[in-house]
Amino acid sequence: MGLKYQNILVAIDGSKEADRAFKKGIEIAKRNNAKLLLVHVVDTRSFALIEAYDTVIGDRAEKLAKEMLENYKQLAEEAGLSNVHYEIDFGSPKVKIPRDLTKKHSIDLILCGATGLNVVERFFIGSVSEHIVRYAPCDVLVIRTEKDSE
Repeated sequence: MGLKYQNILVAIDGSKEADRAFKKGIEIAKRNNAKLLLVHVVDTRSFALIEAYDTVIGDRAEKLAKEMLENYKQLAEEAGLSNVHYEIDFGSPKVKIPRDLTKKHSIDLILCGATGLNVVERFFIGSVSEHIVRYAPCDVLVIRTEKDSE
C-alpha cells in the first residue's frame, strides 16, 4: 500500500455514521483522484427469522438499496467525482465487505461508520465495523458520529 489511495470502498447502510463516512470518502477520493465504490450488503441473516422467506422481501430490500445508492452516487458526482460506482450484494456484511469485495475491486481503503447497534445486539451478532477492521487486507477508517467524538 502506498501513500495514495486508488480504490476506496464506502460501506453504506443508511445510518448517520455511514452518511458521514460517505462525505469523508468523497473528500479522500478527490484528494487522491481515486475511484469511489459505494457498497450496500443486504444482510440475509435477518431473513432467517422469517419462517417463509419470500423473494418479495429480498427484491424490496434490493430496490430500496438501489435507490439509496443511486442517490449517493449522484451526490458524489455533484461534488465533483467522476469515477463513482456502486454494488449491492447479499449475505453477511461482516464477510462480504472485508473478504470478498475488497479482493474483487482491489480496494486499498474502506470507510465505514462506527457501529449503530446497541450493546445487546453487538454482543449477539458483533459489530460489522469491528469485523471489517479485523479482517480487511487494506486500511480501514471507522467514522464516528459527532456525538461519539465529543
